[in-house]
Amino acid sequence: MTAPPASIGSPAAVNNHAVNSSDAAQDVAYKLGNFSIDDPRPMKVIVIGAGFSGLTAAIRFRQKMKNLDLVVYEAHAGVGGTWFANRYPGIACDIPSHTYQLTFEENTKWSSFYAPGPEILTYLEGVANKYKLLQYIRLRHRVTSAQYIEDTGKWRLTIRRPTESFLKDNDSQTRWNWESDYEEFEDEADVLFTGIGGLSRWSWPDIEGLETFQGKVIHSAQWETGEKEGDNGVADTIKNWTDKKVGVIGVGSTAIQIVPALQPKVKHLINFVRGRTWVASPILQEKILQLSHGEVIDNYYFTEDDMSKFSDPNYYKAFRHDMESFLNSVHSITLKGTPLQEGARGMFNDAIKKRLDKKPWIADKILPDFPVCCRRLTPGPGYLEALCEDNVDFVSSHIKRVTPTGIETADGKHWDLDVIVCATGFNTNGIPDFPIIGRNGTKLSDKFKPYPRTYLSVAVDGFPNWFASQGPNSAIGSGSLLIIIERQVDYAVAATLKMQRERLKSLEVMKEAVDDFDEYLEAYFPTTVFSERCPSWYKMGKETGRVVGLWPGSCVHAIRALQYPRWEDYSSEPLDADNTGRRNRFYWLGDGNALADRDPTSDRAWYLDEVDYPPVPE
Repeated sequence: MTAPPASIGSPAAVNNHAVNSSDAAQDVAYKLGNFSIDDPRPMKVIVIGAGFSGLTAAIRFRQKMKNLDLVVYEAHAGVGGTWFANRYPGIACDIPSHTYQLTFEENTKWSSFYAPGPEILTYLEGVANKYKLLQYIRLRHRVTSAQYIEDTGKWRLTIRRPTESFLKDNDSQTRWNWESDYEEFEDEADVLFTGIGGLSRWSWPDIEGLETFQGKVIHSAQWETGEKEGDNGVADTIKNWTDKKVGVIGVGSTAIQIVPALQPKVKHLINFVRGRTWVASPILQEKILQLSHGEVIDNYYFTEDDMSKFSDPNYYKAFRHDMESFLNSVHSITLKGTPLQEGARGMFNDAIKKRLDKKPWIADKILPDFPVCCRRLTPGPGYLEALCEDNVDFVSSHIKRVTPTGIETADGKHWDLDVIVCATGFNTNGIPDFPIIGRNGTKLSDKFKPYPRTYLSVAVDGFPNWFASQGPNSAIGSGSLLIIIERQVDYAVAATLKMQRERLKSLEVMKEAVDDFDEYLEAYFPTTVFSERCPSWYKMGKETGRVVGLWPGSCVHAIRALQYPRWEDYSSEPLDADNTGRRNRFYWLGDGNALADRDPTSDRAWYLDEVDYPPVPE
């Protein structure tokens, strides 16, 4: 299958291009490729990001591909992605720890049912070390642009890194100014894989006077209070806040973690809440009750006895399998009118009121009228209990403005503050923070307006040889996120192997396939609670509109959808290795030999050791 070198047209046009090269090219005798059919073409792959997606990609590309040149560019000073960048107090996994790990890299040492952020970072650092990935990762390297070069079929990137003089004069963990303390260079790749993540660009709230505040203003995603980059530093930071009055803006998953972590450490805490949310009972509550022998708690800390049981591979496998299977089984809670959805609403409503029994009026301000799961659901251990403490105020009146000394709300009250924490989320429009430019100078930022359009969340028409993980429509409302990441990586590896095996210059998803996936999305989401009216990052922070954050189906549905790539949804160009303009779709056949034909010591009947014996019916 072939495609026009500049743009993709109809399937008929694609096939026409394969047959009708220029007259001059037709006059040139076709030359066989000077290689064996199973001699892998040299390929360079660039991965952007060293979080879960980037590390998994580095592992799988190295595992599956020969003759590979691999580079991973990471802007931060360490691996871990969001778990390296985020250091706010209380940061933790909001799904059970044992369902938040790679399928092939089990961790039996999680300290608690919901693992703290530093522990997840340690896990990721361990993955990078175990698989010897650091030699491929370029830390403190920020990609500033990526452009597809049509003549060569390669991606050309510009990358910034701190200057050698800056690194010489400063500690390696010191923050640097990307606008001044840098040098820039270019790199090229046959395939570009982005593992940037959908929640990688945080945003400040649009509040009048925020810049006039004379105290400390902190965004949860940039927890800068004096500690060095890479140092979690939470304990030392909070220790100095015992006489501080702190305002936390937000009621999303981050604020719900920050409030109970700060509450015991500060003099007075005010949680400014504009919207409403469902604060769920702990996911897998029954499993927590089983582990705690019936004690009702929000989080369970594993004992020595638990750890001893986990050392038994069979026990651990069954334990993990049971939890992940349950997590994947609650998909119907996201569908309108299902018994699970209706039951969850009543259960969460009762649980929230019970946990707010000391300040019952808060329930009237926080309980939503939209369905459970319309916006991201979080268990929030300790959040509601913290709101009931004497040194905490819950303020639902809208913020009018920030003054030099605090926050003024719409009801006329002024709250004196020393610190303002903005737990106000991320830019969730799906557009990376650097330009990605495809065929004909098409910018991805333009392609993603008014909302992102992709093919199965992993590819975009007009952007050949580019694959993504955790892009638009790739998160899930229930289930295991990491298995989705693994399958997206597997998809990208399969596409790259196809390019290598068939000696393709480009592999590009067709616009028609993107249009059809878009049509499927439009038909699916009205059947879910995600389409109801509620502010959510699933809908780019809006109350209504297109759902761009989530996969259109269950977790196991996504796994199956990515399992077998539909190459018929792609167009491709063979390499023009001799620069004759004559691209033959069978160039990959090489010179008629296999590697075994050239090596007299090789096994030329290897297939007899790989026989797939069919079962004989009784």
